[in-house]
Amino acid sequence: MYAPRVTIAALAVALATSAAAHARPADSISQNKRLWATVNVCDTVGHPDSIGIRGSMPGSGDRAETMFMRFQVQYYTPADRSWHDLAGADSGFVEVGSAKYRTRQSGQTFTITPPRPGTGPYLMRGVVTFEWRQDGEVVRRARKRTTSNHPGTKGSDPAGFSAATCSIS
Repeated sequence: MYAPRVTIAALAVALATSAAAHARPADSISQNKRLWATVNVCDTVGHPDSIGIRGSMPGSGDRAETMFMRFQVQYYTPADRSWHDLAGADSGFVEVGSAKYRTRQSGQTFTITPPRPGTGPYLMRGVVTFEWRQDGEVVRRARKRTTSNHPGTKGSDPAGFSAATCSIS
């Protein structure tokens, strides 16, 4: 009578532990300090009417995995206080290399048609989706909005620039 209950209880604990163990890799990836997105170019002399988005992702150490990033631009509308995807400002998934490396960075710069005079500036940000794939299957996925203060961001204009948003007028 008690044996089945103990077995069921032990099985329930094992399943709960197993589920928690499987949830940890995704959680640890999302919290990894080497996983970030930033605006590294915003309407400069060298890149007029442009927004550059750069991402960094940690490798898993598994050389059988390949890392990918997808760069998207979003714009803010004050009327509904919401962010929306900007049509045509989506890189699709870009292969950035083997997951055997500690960290990989990549980026995409988008040229934006400036607003008509008198309509005000566009406030934009970037969103980067990160995927780790093995044999064509996604084994890990994360998504980050752009944030500031990422020193040493490659390709920034001006050098060292890192922001959460970009305004183009």
